[in-house]
Amino acid sequence: MAEATATVSRKGEARLRRGHPWIFRSDITRADDAGPGSVVRVLSSQNRPLGLAFFSNRSEITLRMISRGESLPASFLHDRVAAAIQWRETVAAGASACRLVHGEGDGLPSLVVDRYGDHLVVQTLSQGTDRLKEEIISVLQELLHPAGILERNDPRVRSLEGLDRKVGVLAGDVPETLEVVENGVRLEVDLRKGQKTGLFLDQRENHAAARAYARGRILDGFTYNGGFALHVAPQATEVLAVDVSAEAVERTRRNAARNGATNVTAAEANVFDLLHEMQQRGERFDTVILDPPAFAKSKDAVEKAWRGYKEINLRALQILEPGGCLVTCSCSYHVDEAAFEEIVWSAAVDAGATVTVVEKRRQARDHPIVLGVPETYYLKCLVLRKLA
Repeated sequence: MAEATATVSRKGEARLRRGHPWIFRSDITRADDAGPGSVVRVLSSQNRPLGLAFFSNRSEITLRMISRGESLPASFLHDRVAAAIQWRETVAAGASACRLVHGEGDGLPSLVVDRYGDHLVVQTLSQGTDRLKEEIISVLQELLHPAGILERNDPRVRSLEGLDRKVGVLAGDVPETLEVVENGVRLEVDLRKGQKTGLFLDQRENHAAARAYARGRILDGFTYNGGFALHVAPQATEVLAVDVSAEAVERTRRNAARNGATNVTAAEANVFDLLHEMQQRGERFDTVILDPPAFAKSKDAVEKAWRGYKEINLRALQILEPGGCLVTCSCSYHVDEAAFEEIVWSAAVDAGATVTVVEKRRQARDHPIVLGVPETYYLKCLVLRKLA
């Protein structure tokens, strides 16, 4: 399967031996005849075999390891995809919408496959997986027989690989919108234009967990399509679901209607401004949920993100009734779990609140985290209880 070789520095070799699957351009000392997206044999500086990897001639991530062995069977792709799908029968049993293949977490770096009912959304985010796209589609059709497959190849990372950003149907038919059921909640999905591949599938388990703690008057900040709001609505006297996007607010309203959630009110507003105004007015909630977009998409943005996370959590704790729960999330990889906890603790100190940790949660289990690969652990979710 390997077409060429790439030799890595001692630093690169040490990184591989610690279990990280990425080797950066600065740690490649030689790449003989390696073509864009090809599979290459990886060698140490002493010419020892280290495994096989996808090669990119454009990205700073030049090698993405796919095996520590010296060969791969012809059925490699089929076997890895089949194993990933089978694992979802354990961790996402019965889910009509879930992630079937999660890149490095399934031994298929830069490949994402999401299921929405009878339809699939595929992302090939590196030269390696993009080169295998036709084979990937063939394997998915053989294993799952979907009604349609959409490629959602519009993330910016494709540009870093020198690949076009595009969205289009690869097989079958894919409707403009469709409906899926998540934990009993009916949700409208726009696979072409929705966030990520349509829904925040990584929050599926956290949506269900929040239902166990929610009560009374509830504020759902950054609601997107009402995922948290509709899950907690049965436990609430009223839910205010807020988003800065008019389109998101309208979709939340439609989702509330399709679920008969008459106690959910969707409003268009800047959550930062609204929280400040509510605190000034003395408004109070029994439950507050915060699921903002990534505030830190790079290391350079961490300081600004820190301020943003602290601001919304401070205001949330100020308007939260004693005995109430705050469900607060961060999907910024560059703000790790320890940093996020410190931010929320600092917010609690400034709010004069005593807070206990009820649960520490992560992304749903169909989005595997690889030990030793911190980039695969990005979603943090804290369930907190305000004592006073």
